[in-house]
Amino acid sequence: MHNFLPFLSWRQRVTPATLRADLVAGLVGALVVLPQGVAYATLAGLPPQYGLYCAIVPAIVAALWGSSWTMVSGPTNALSLVVFATVAPLALPRSDDYIALVLTLTLIVGLMQLAMGVARLGALVNFISHTVIVGFTAGAGLLIVAAQLPNFFGVHGGGNGFFESLHAFARNVATIDPWITATGGVTLVVAIIAKQTLRRVPYMIVAMVAGSAFAYVLAQSEFANVPTAGALPSGLPMLSLPSFDPEVWRKLVPAALALTVLGLTEAVSISRAIAVKSGQRIDGNQEFIGQGLSNIAGAFTSSYPSSGSFNRSGVNYEAGARTPLASVASALFLVAILFAVAPLAVYLPLAVMAALLFVVAWGLIDFAEMRRIARTSRGDFFVLAVTFVATLTIALEVAIFVGVLASLLVYLNRTTHPSLTRVVPDARTPQRRFNPHDDAMRLCPQLDILRIDGSLFFGAVEHVRDEIEAARRQRPEATHVLLVGSGVNFIDIAGCECLVQAARYLRDTGATLYLCNLKPSVHAALERGGFLADIGRERVWPTKADAIRSLYKRFDMPVCTACTVRIFTECHIALPNGAPRLVPATAESWKA
Repeated sequence: MHNFLPFLSWRQRVTPATLRADLVAGLVGALVVLPQGVAYATLAGLPPQYGLYCAIVPAIVAALWGSSWTMVSGPTNALSLVVFATVAPLALPRSDDYIALVLTLTLIVGLMQLAMGVARLGALVNFISHTVIVGFTAGAGLLIVAAQLPNFFGVHGGGNGFFESLHAFARNVATIDPWITATGGVTLVVAIIAKQTLRRVPYMIVAMVAGSAFAYVLAQSEFANVPTAGALPSGLPMLSLPSFDPEVWRKLVPAALALTVLGLTEAVSISRAIAVKSGQRIDGNQEFIGQGLSNIAGAFTSSYPSSGSFNRSGVNYEAGARTPLASVASALFLVAILFAVAPLAVYLPLAVMAALLFVVAWGLIDFAEMRRIARTSRGDFFVLAVTFVATLTIALEVAIFVGVLASLLVYLNRTTHPSLTRVVPDARTPQRRFNPHDDAMRLCPQLDILRIDGSLFFGAVEHVRDEIEAARRQRPEATHVLLVGSGVNFIDIAGCECLVQAARYLRDTGATLYLCNLKPSVHAALERGGFLADIGRERVWPTKADAIRSLYKRFDMPVCTACTVRIFTECHIALPNGAPRLVPATAESWKA
């Protein structure tokens, strides 16, 4: 029964104490989602009430059939933006046709998510890297700003894309309405101040009231008539019916696929982030099922695609939520609040909503994380940049897949270029670990030691072959080459052939190949295929110590006598009165 009714698994957690905590957290969540729902619905090109409806039935279903105890589902900025970007070219925003398409899109998304959950494909979201999400959300933030410029400044016209919107705004900049801009400016300033100073009060509500009051004073003084969102219907969400026209579904499937992936990524990443704090174990497949059922229910209750909300989930957890009943309580409190405040929406200016969305957009651009990615990895920063540019320049439903493709390309580039590092024993460590060093004054004149870090498979063999040949050209005097295989976790037939070919190449150039520290799986693959016989079993050792001990016996002693490097313990045991060392070491290190 727990598979079909997962809320039975946490019913024993419900106590009078947790119920009180959940009710308090639910009330806070309802107050927070009130301005957010209206703002996100505006961003999605829908009437404001659709954002609030999205936080009622879908939120309850996702809480009861999901996996997380504290994640809150509902409208999100990223999904709202994708909905507008994908449906606006097909119908006029806010029109009946537009709403019908959005409802149908919601149903398709829900069915896709449910199917992925039933098929236990929860691990697929792992292919969407954190870097892709950072780049996508940063681009989405700029798209939000560009889309809301007409509402904030009171100019006519707009565009479907980022640059088109900027061009349209620049073309109509002379028609900026100062009073509408002032209304947006007052809201923006109050929002910024309230967010920094009023920690326990939802800053959006404070800014919304301040901006609406400012616009009301302007209207009463007959200075200006600032456009408003219009009255909201009060009460429960209205029942709705999506379209079942196959042609409509065909048009919406690409957008639905992008929304499915993005919505599931948001939900799973948010639930896991909060689970780290709460100590809960998240079931990704169950979360898929919960999100799918919530969107299916939303399609028939006047909602648009929803997912987990990081802001509201964080507020829910910090407010003391203990079970998913907090999300249920939040939805019920929101219904009660709608009865009281819905008529007041007639006084809610569009400029106020635009200002609030500006604040939301700024929060989406994580400058600190982008700088850290840039400092940490050039490959990850490349993925971030590609995703960011794709978000601004191409269809949003394609941009996230471009980011995933860029991530896979960077990963393939890394795996097909395993590093081949020249190493020497470090006398400063008791275990005489092998560390990278390319100083000719510290290299044994007869032995070249190379460590491979990475898998040896068909995509990497060309690179490894080139690196071995380059290393050989750098040190042609070395007659022995030892490959340390401790960093090789996987090898295929092509990798085995590569080692055999390397042995033949070195033999032709006057050197001999040796292997040591092979993983058991790698050694077994070489043995099963008969490749160890081609390389020479007597040239393969389990440890570096065994390899050095055996190889030293094969060195040319006159060369060792004249050598001043002496990086091996055996050098000082066999030639205690030889030439002075260049590498300092202690007696204990030689024993080690």
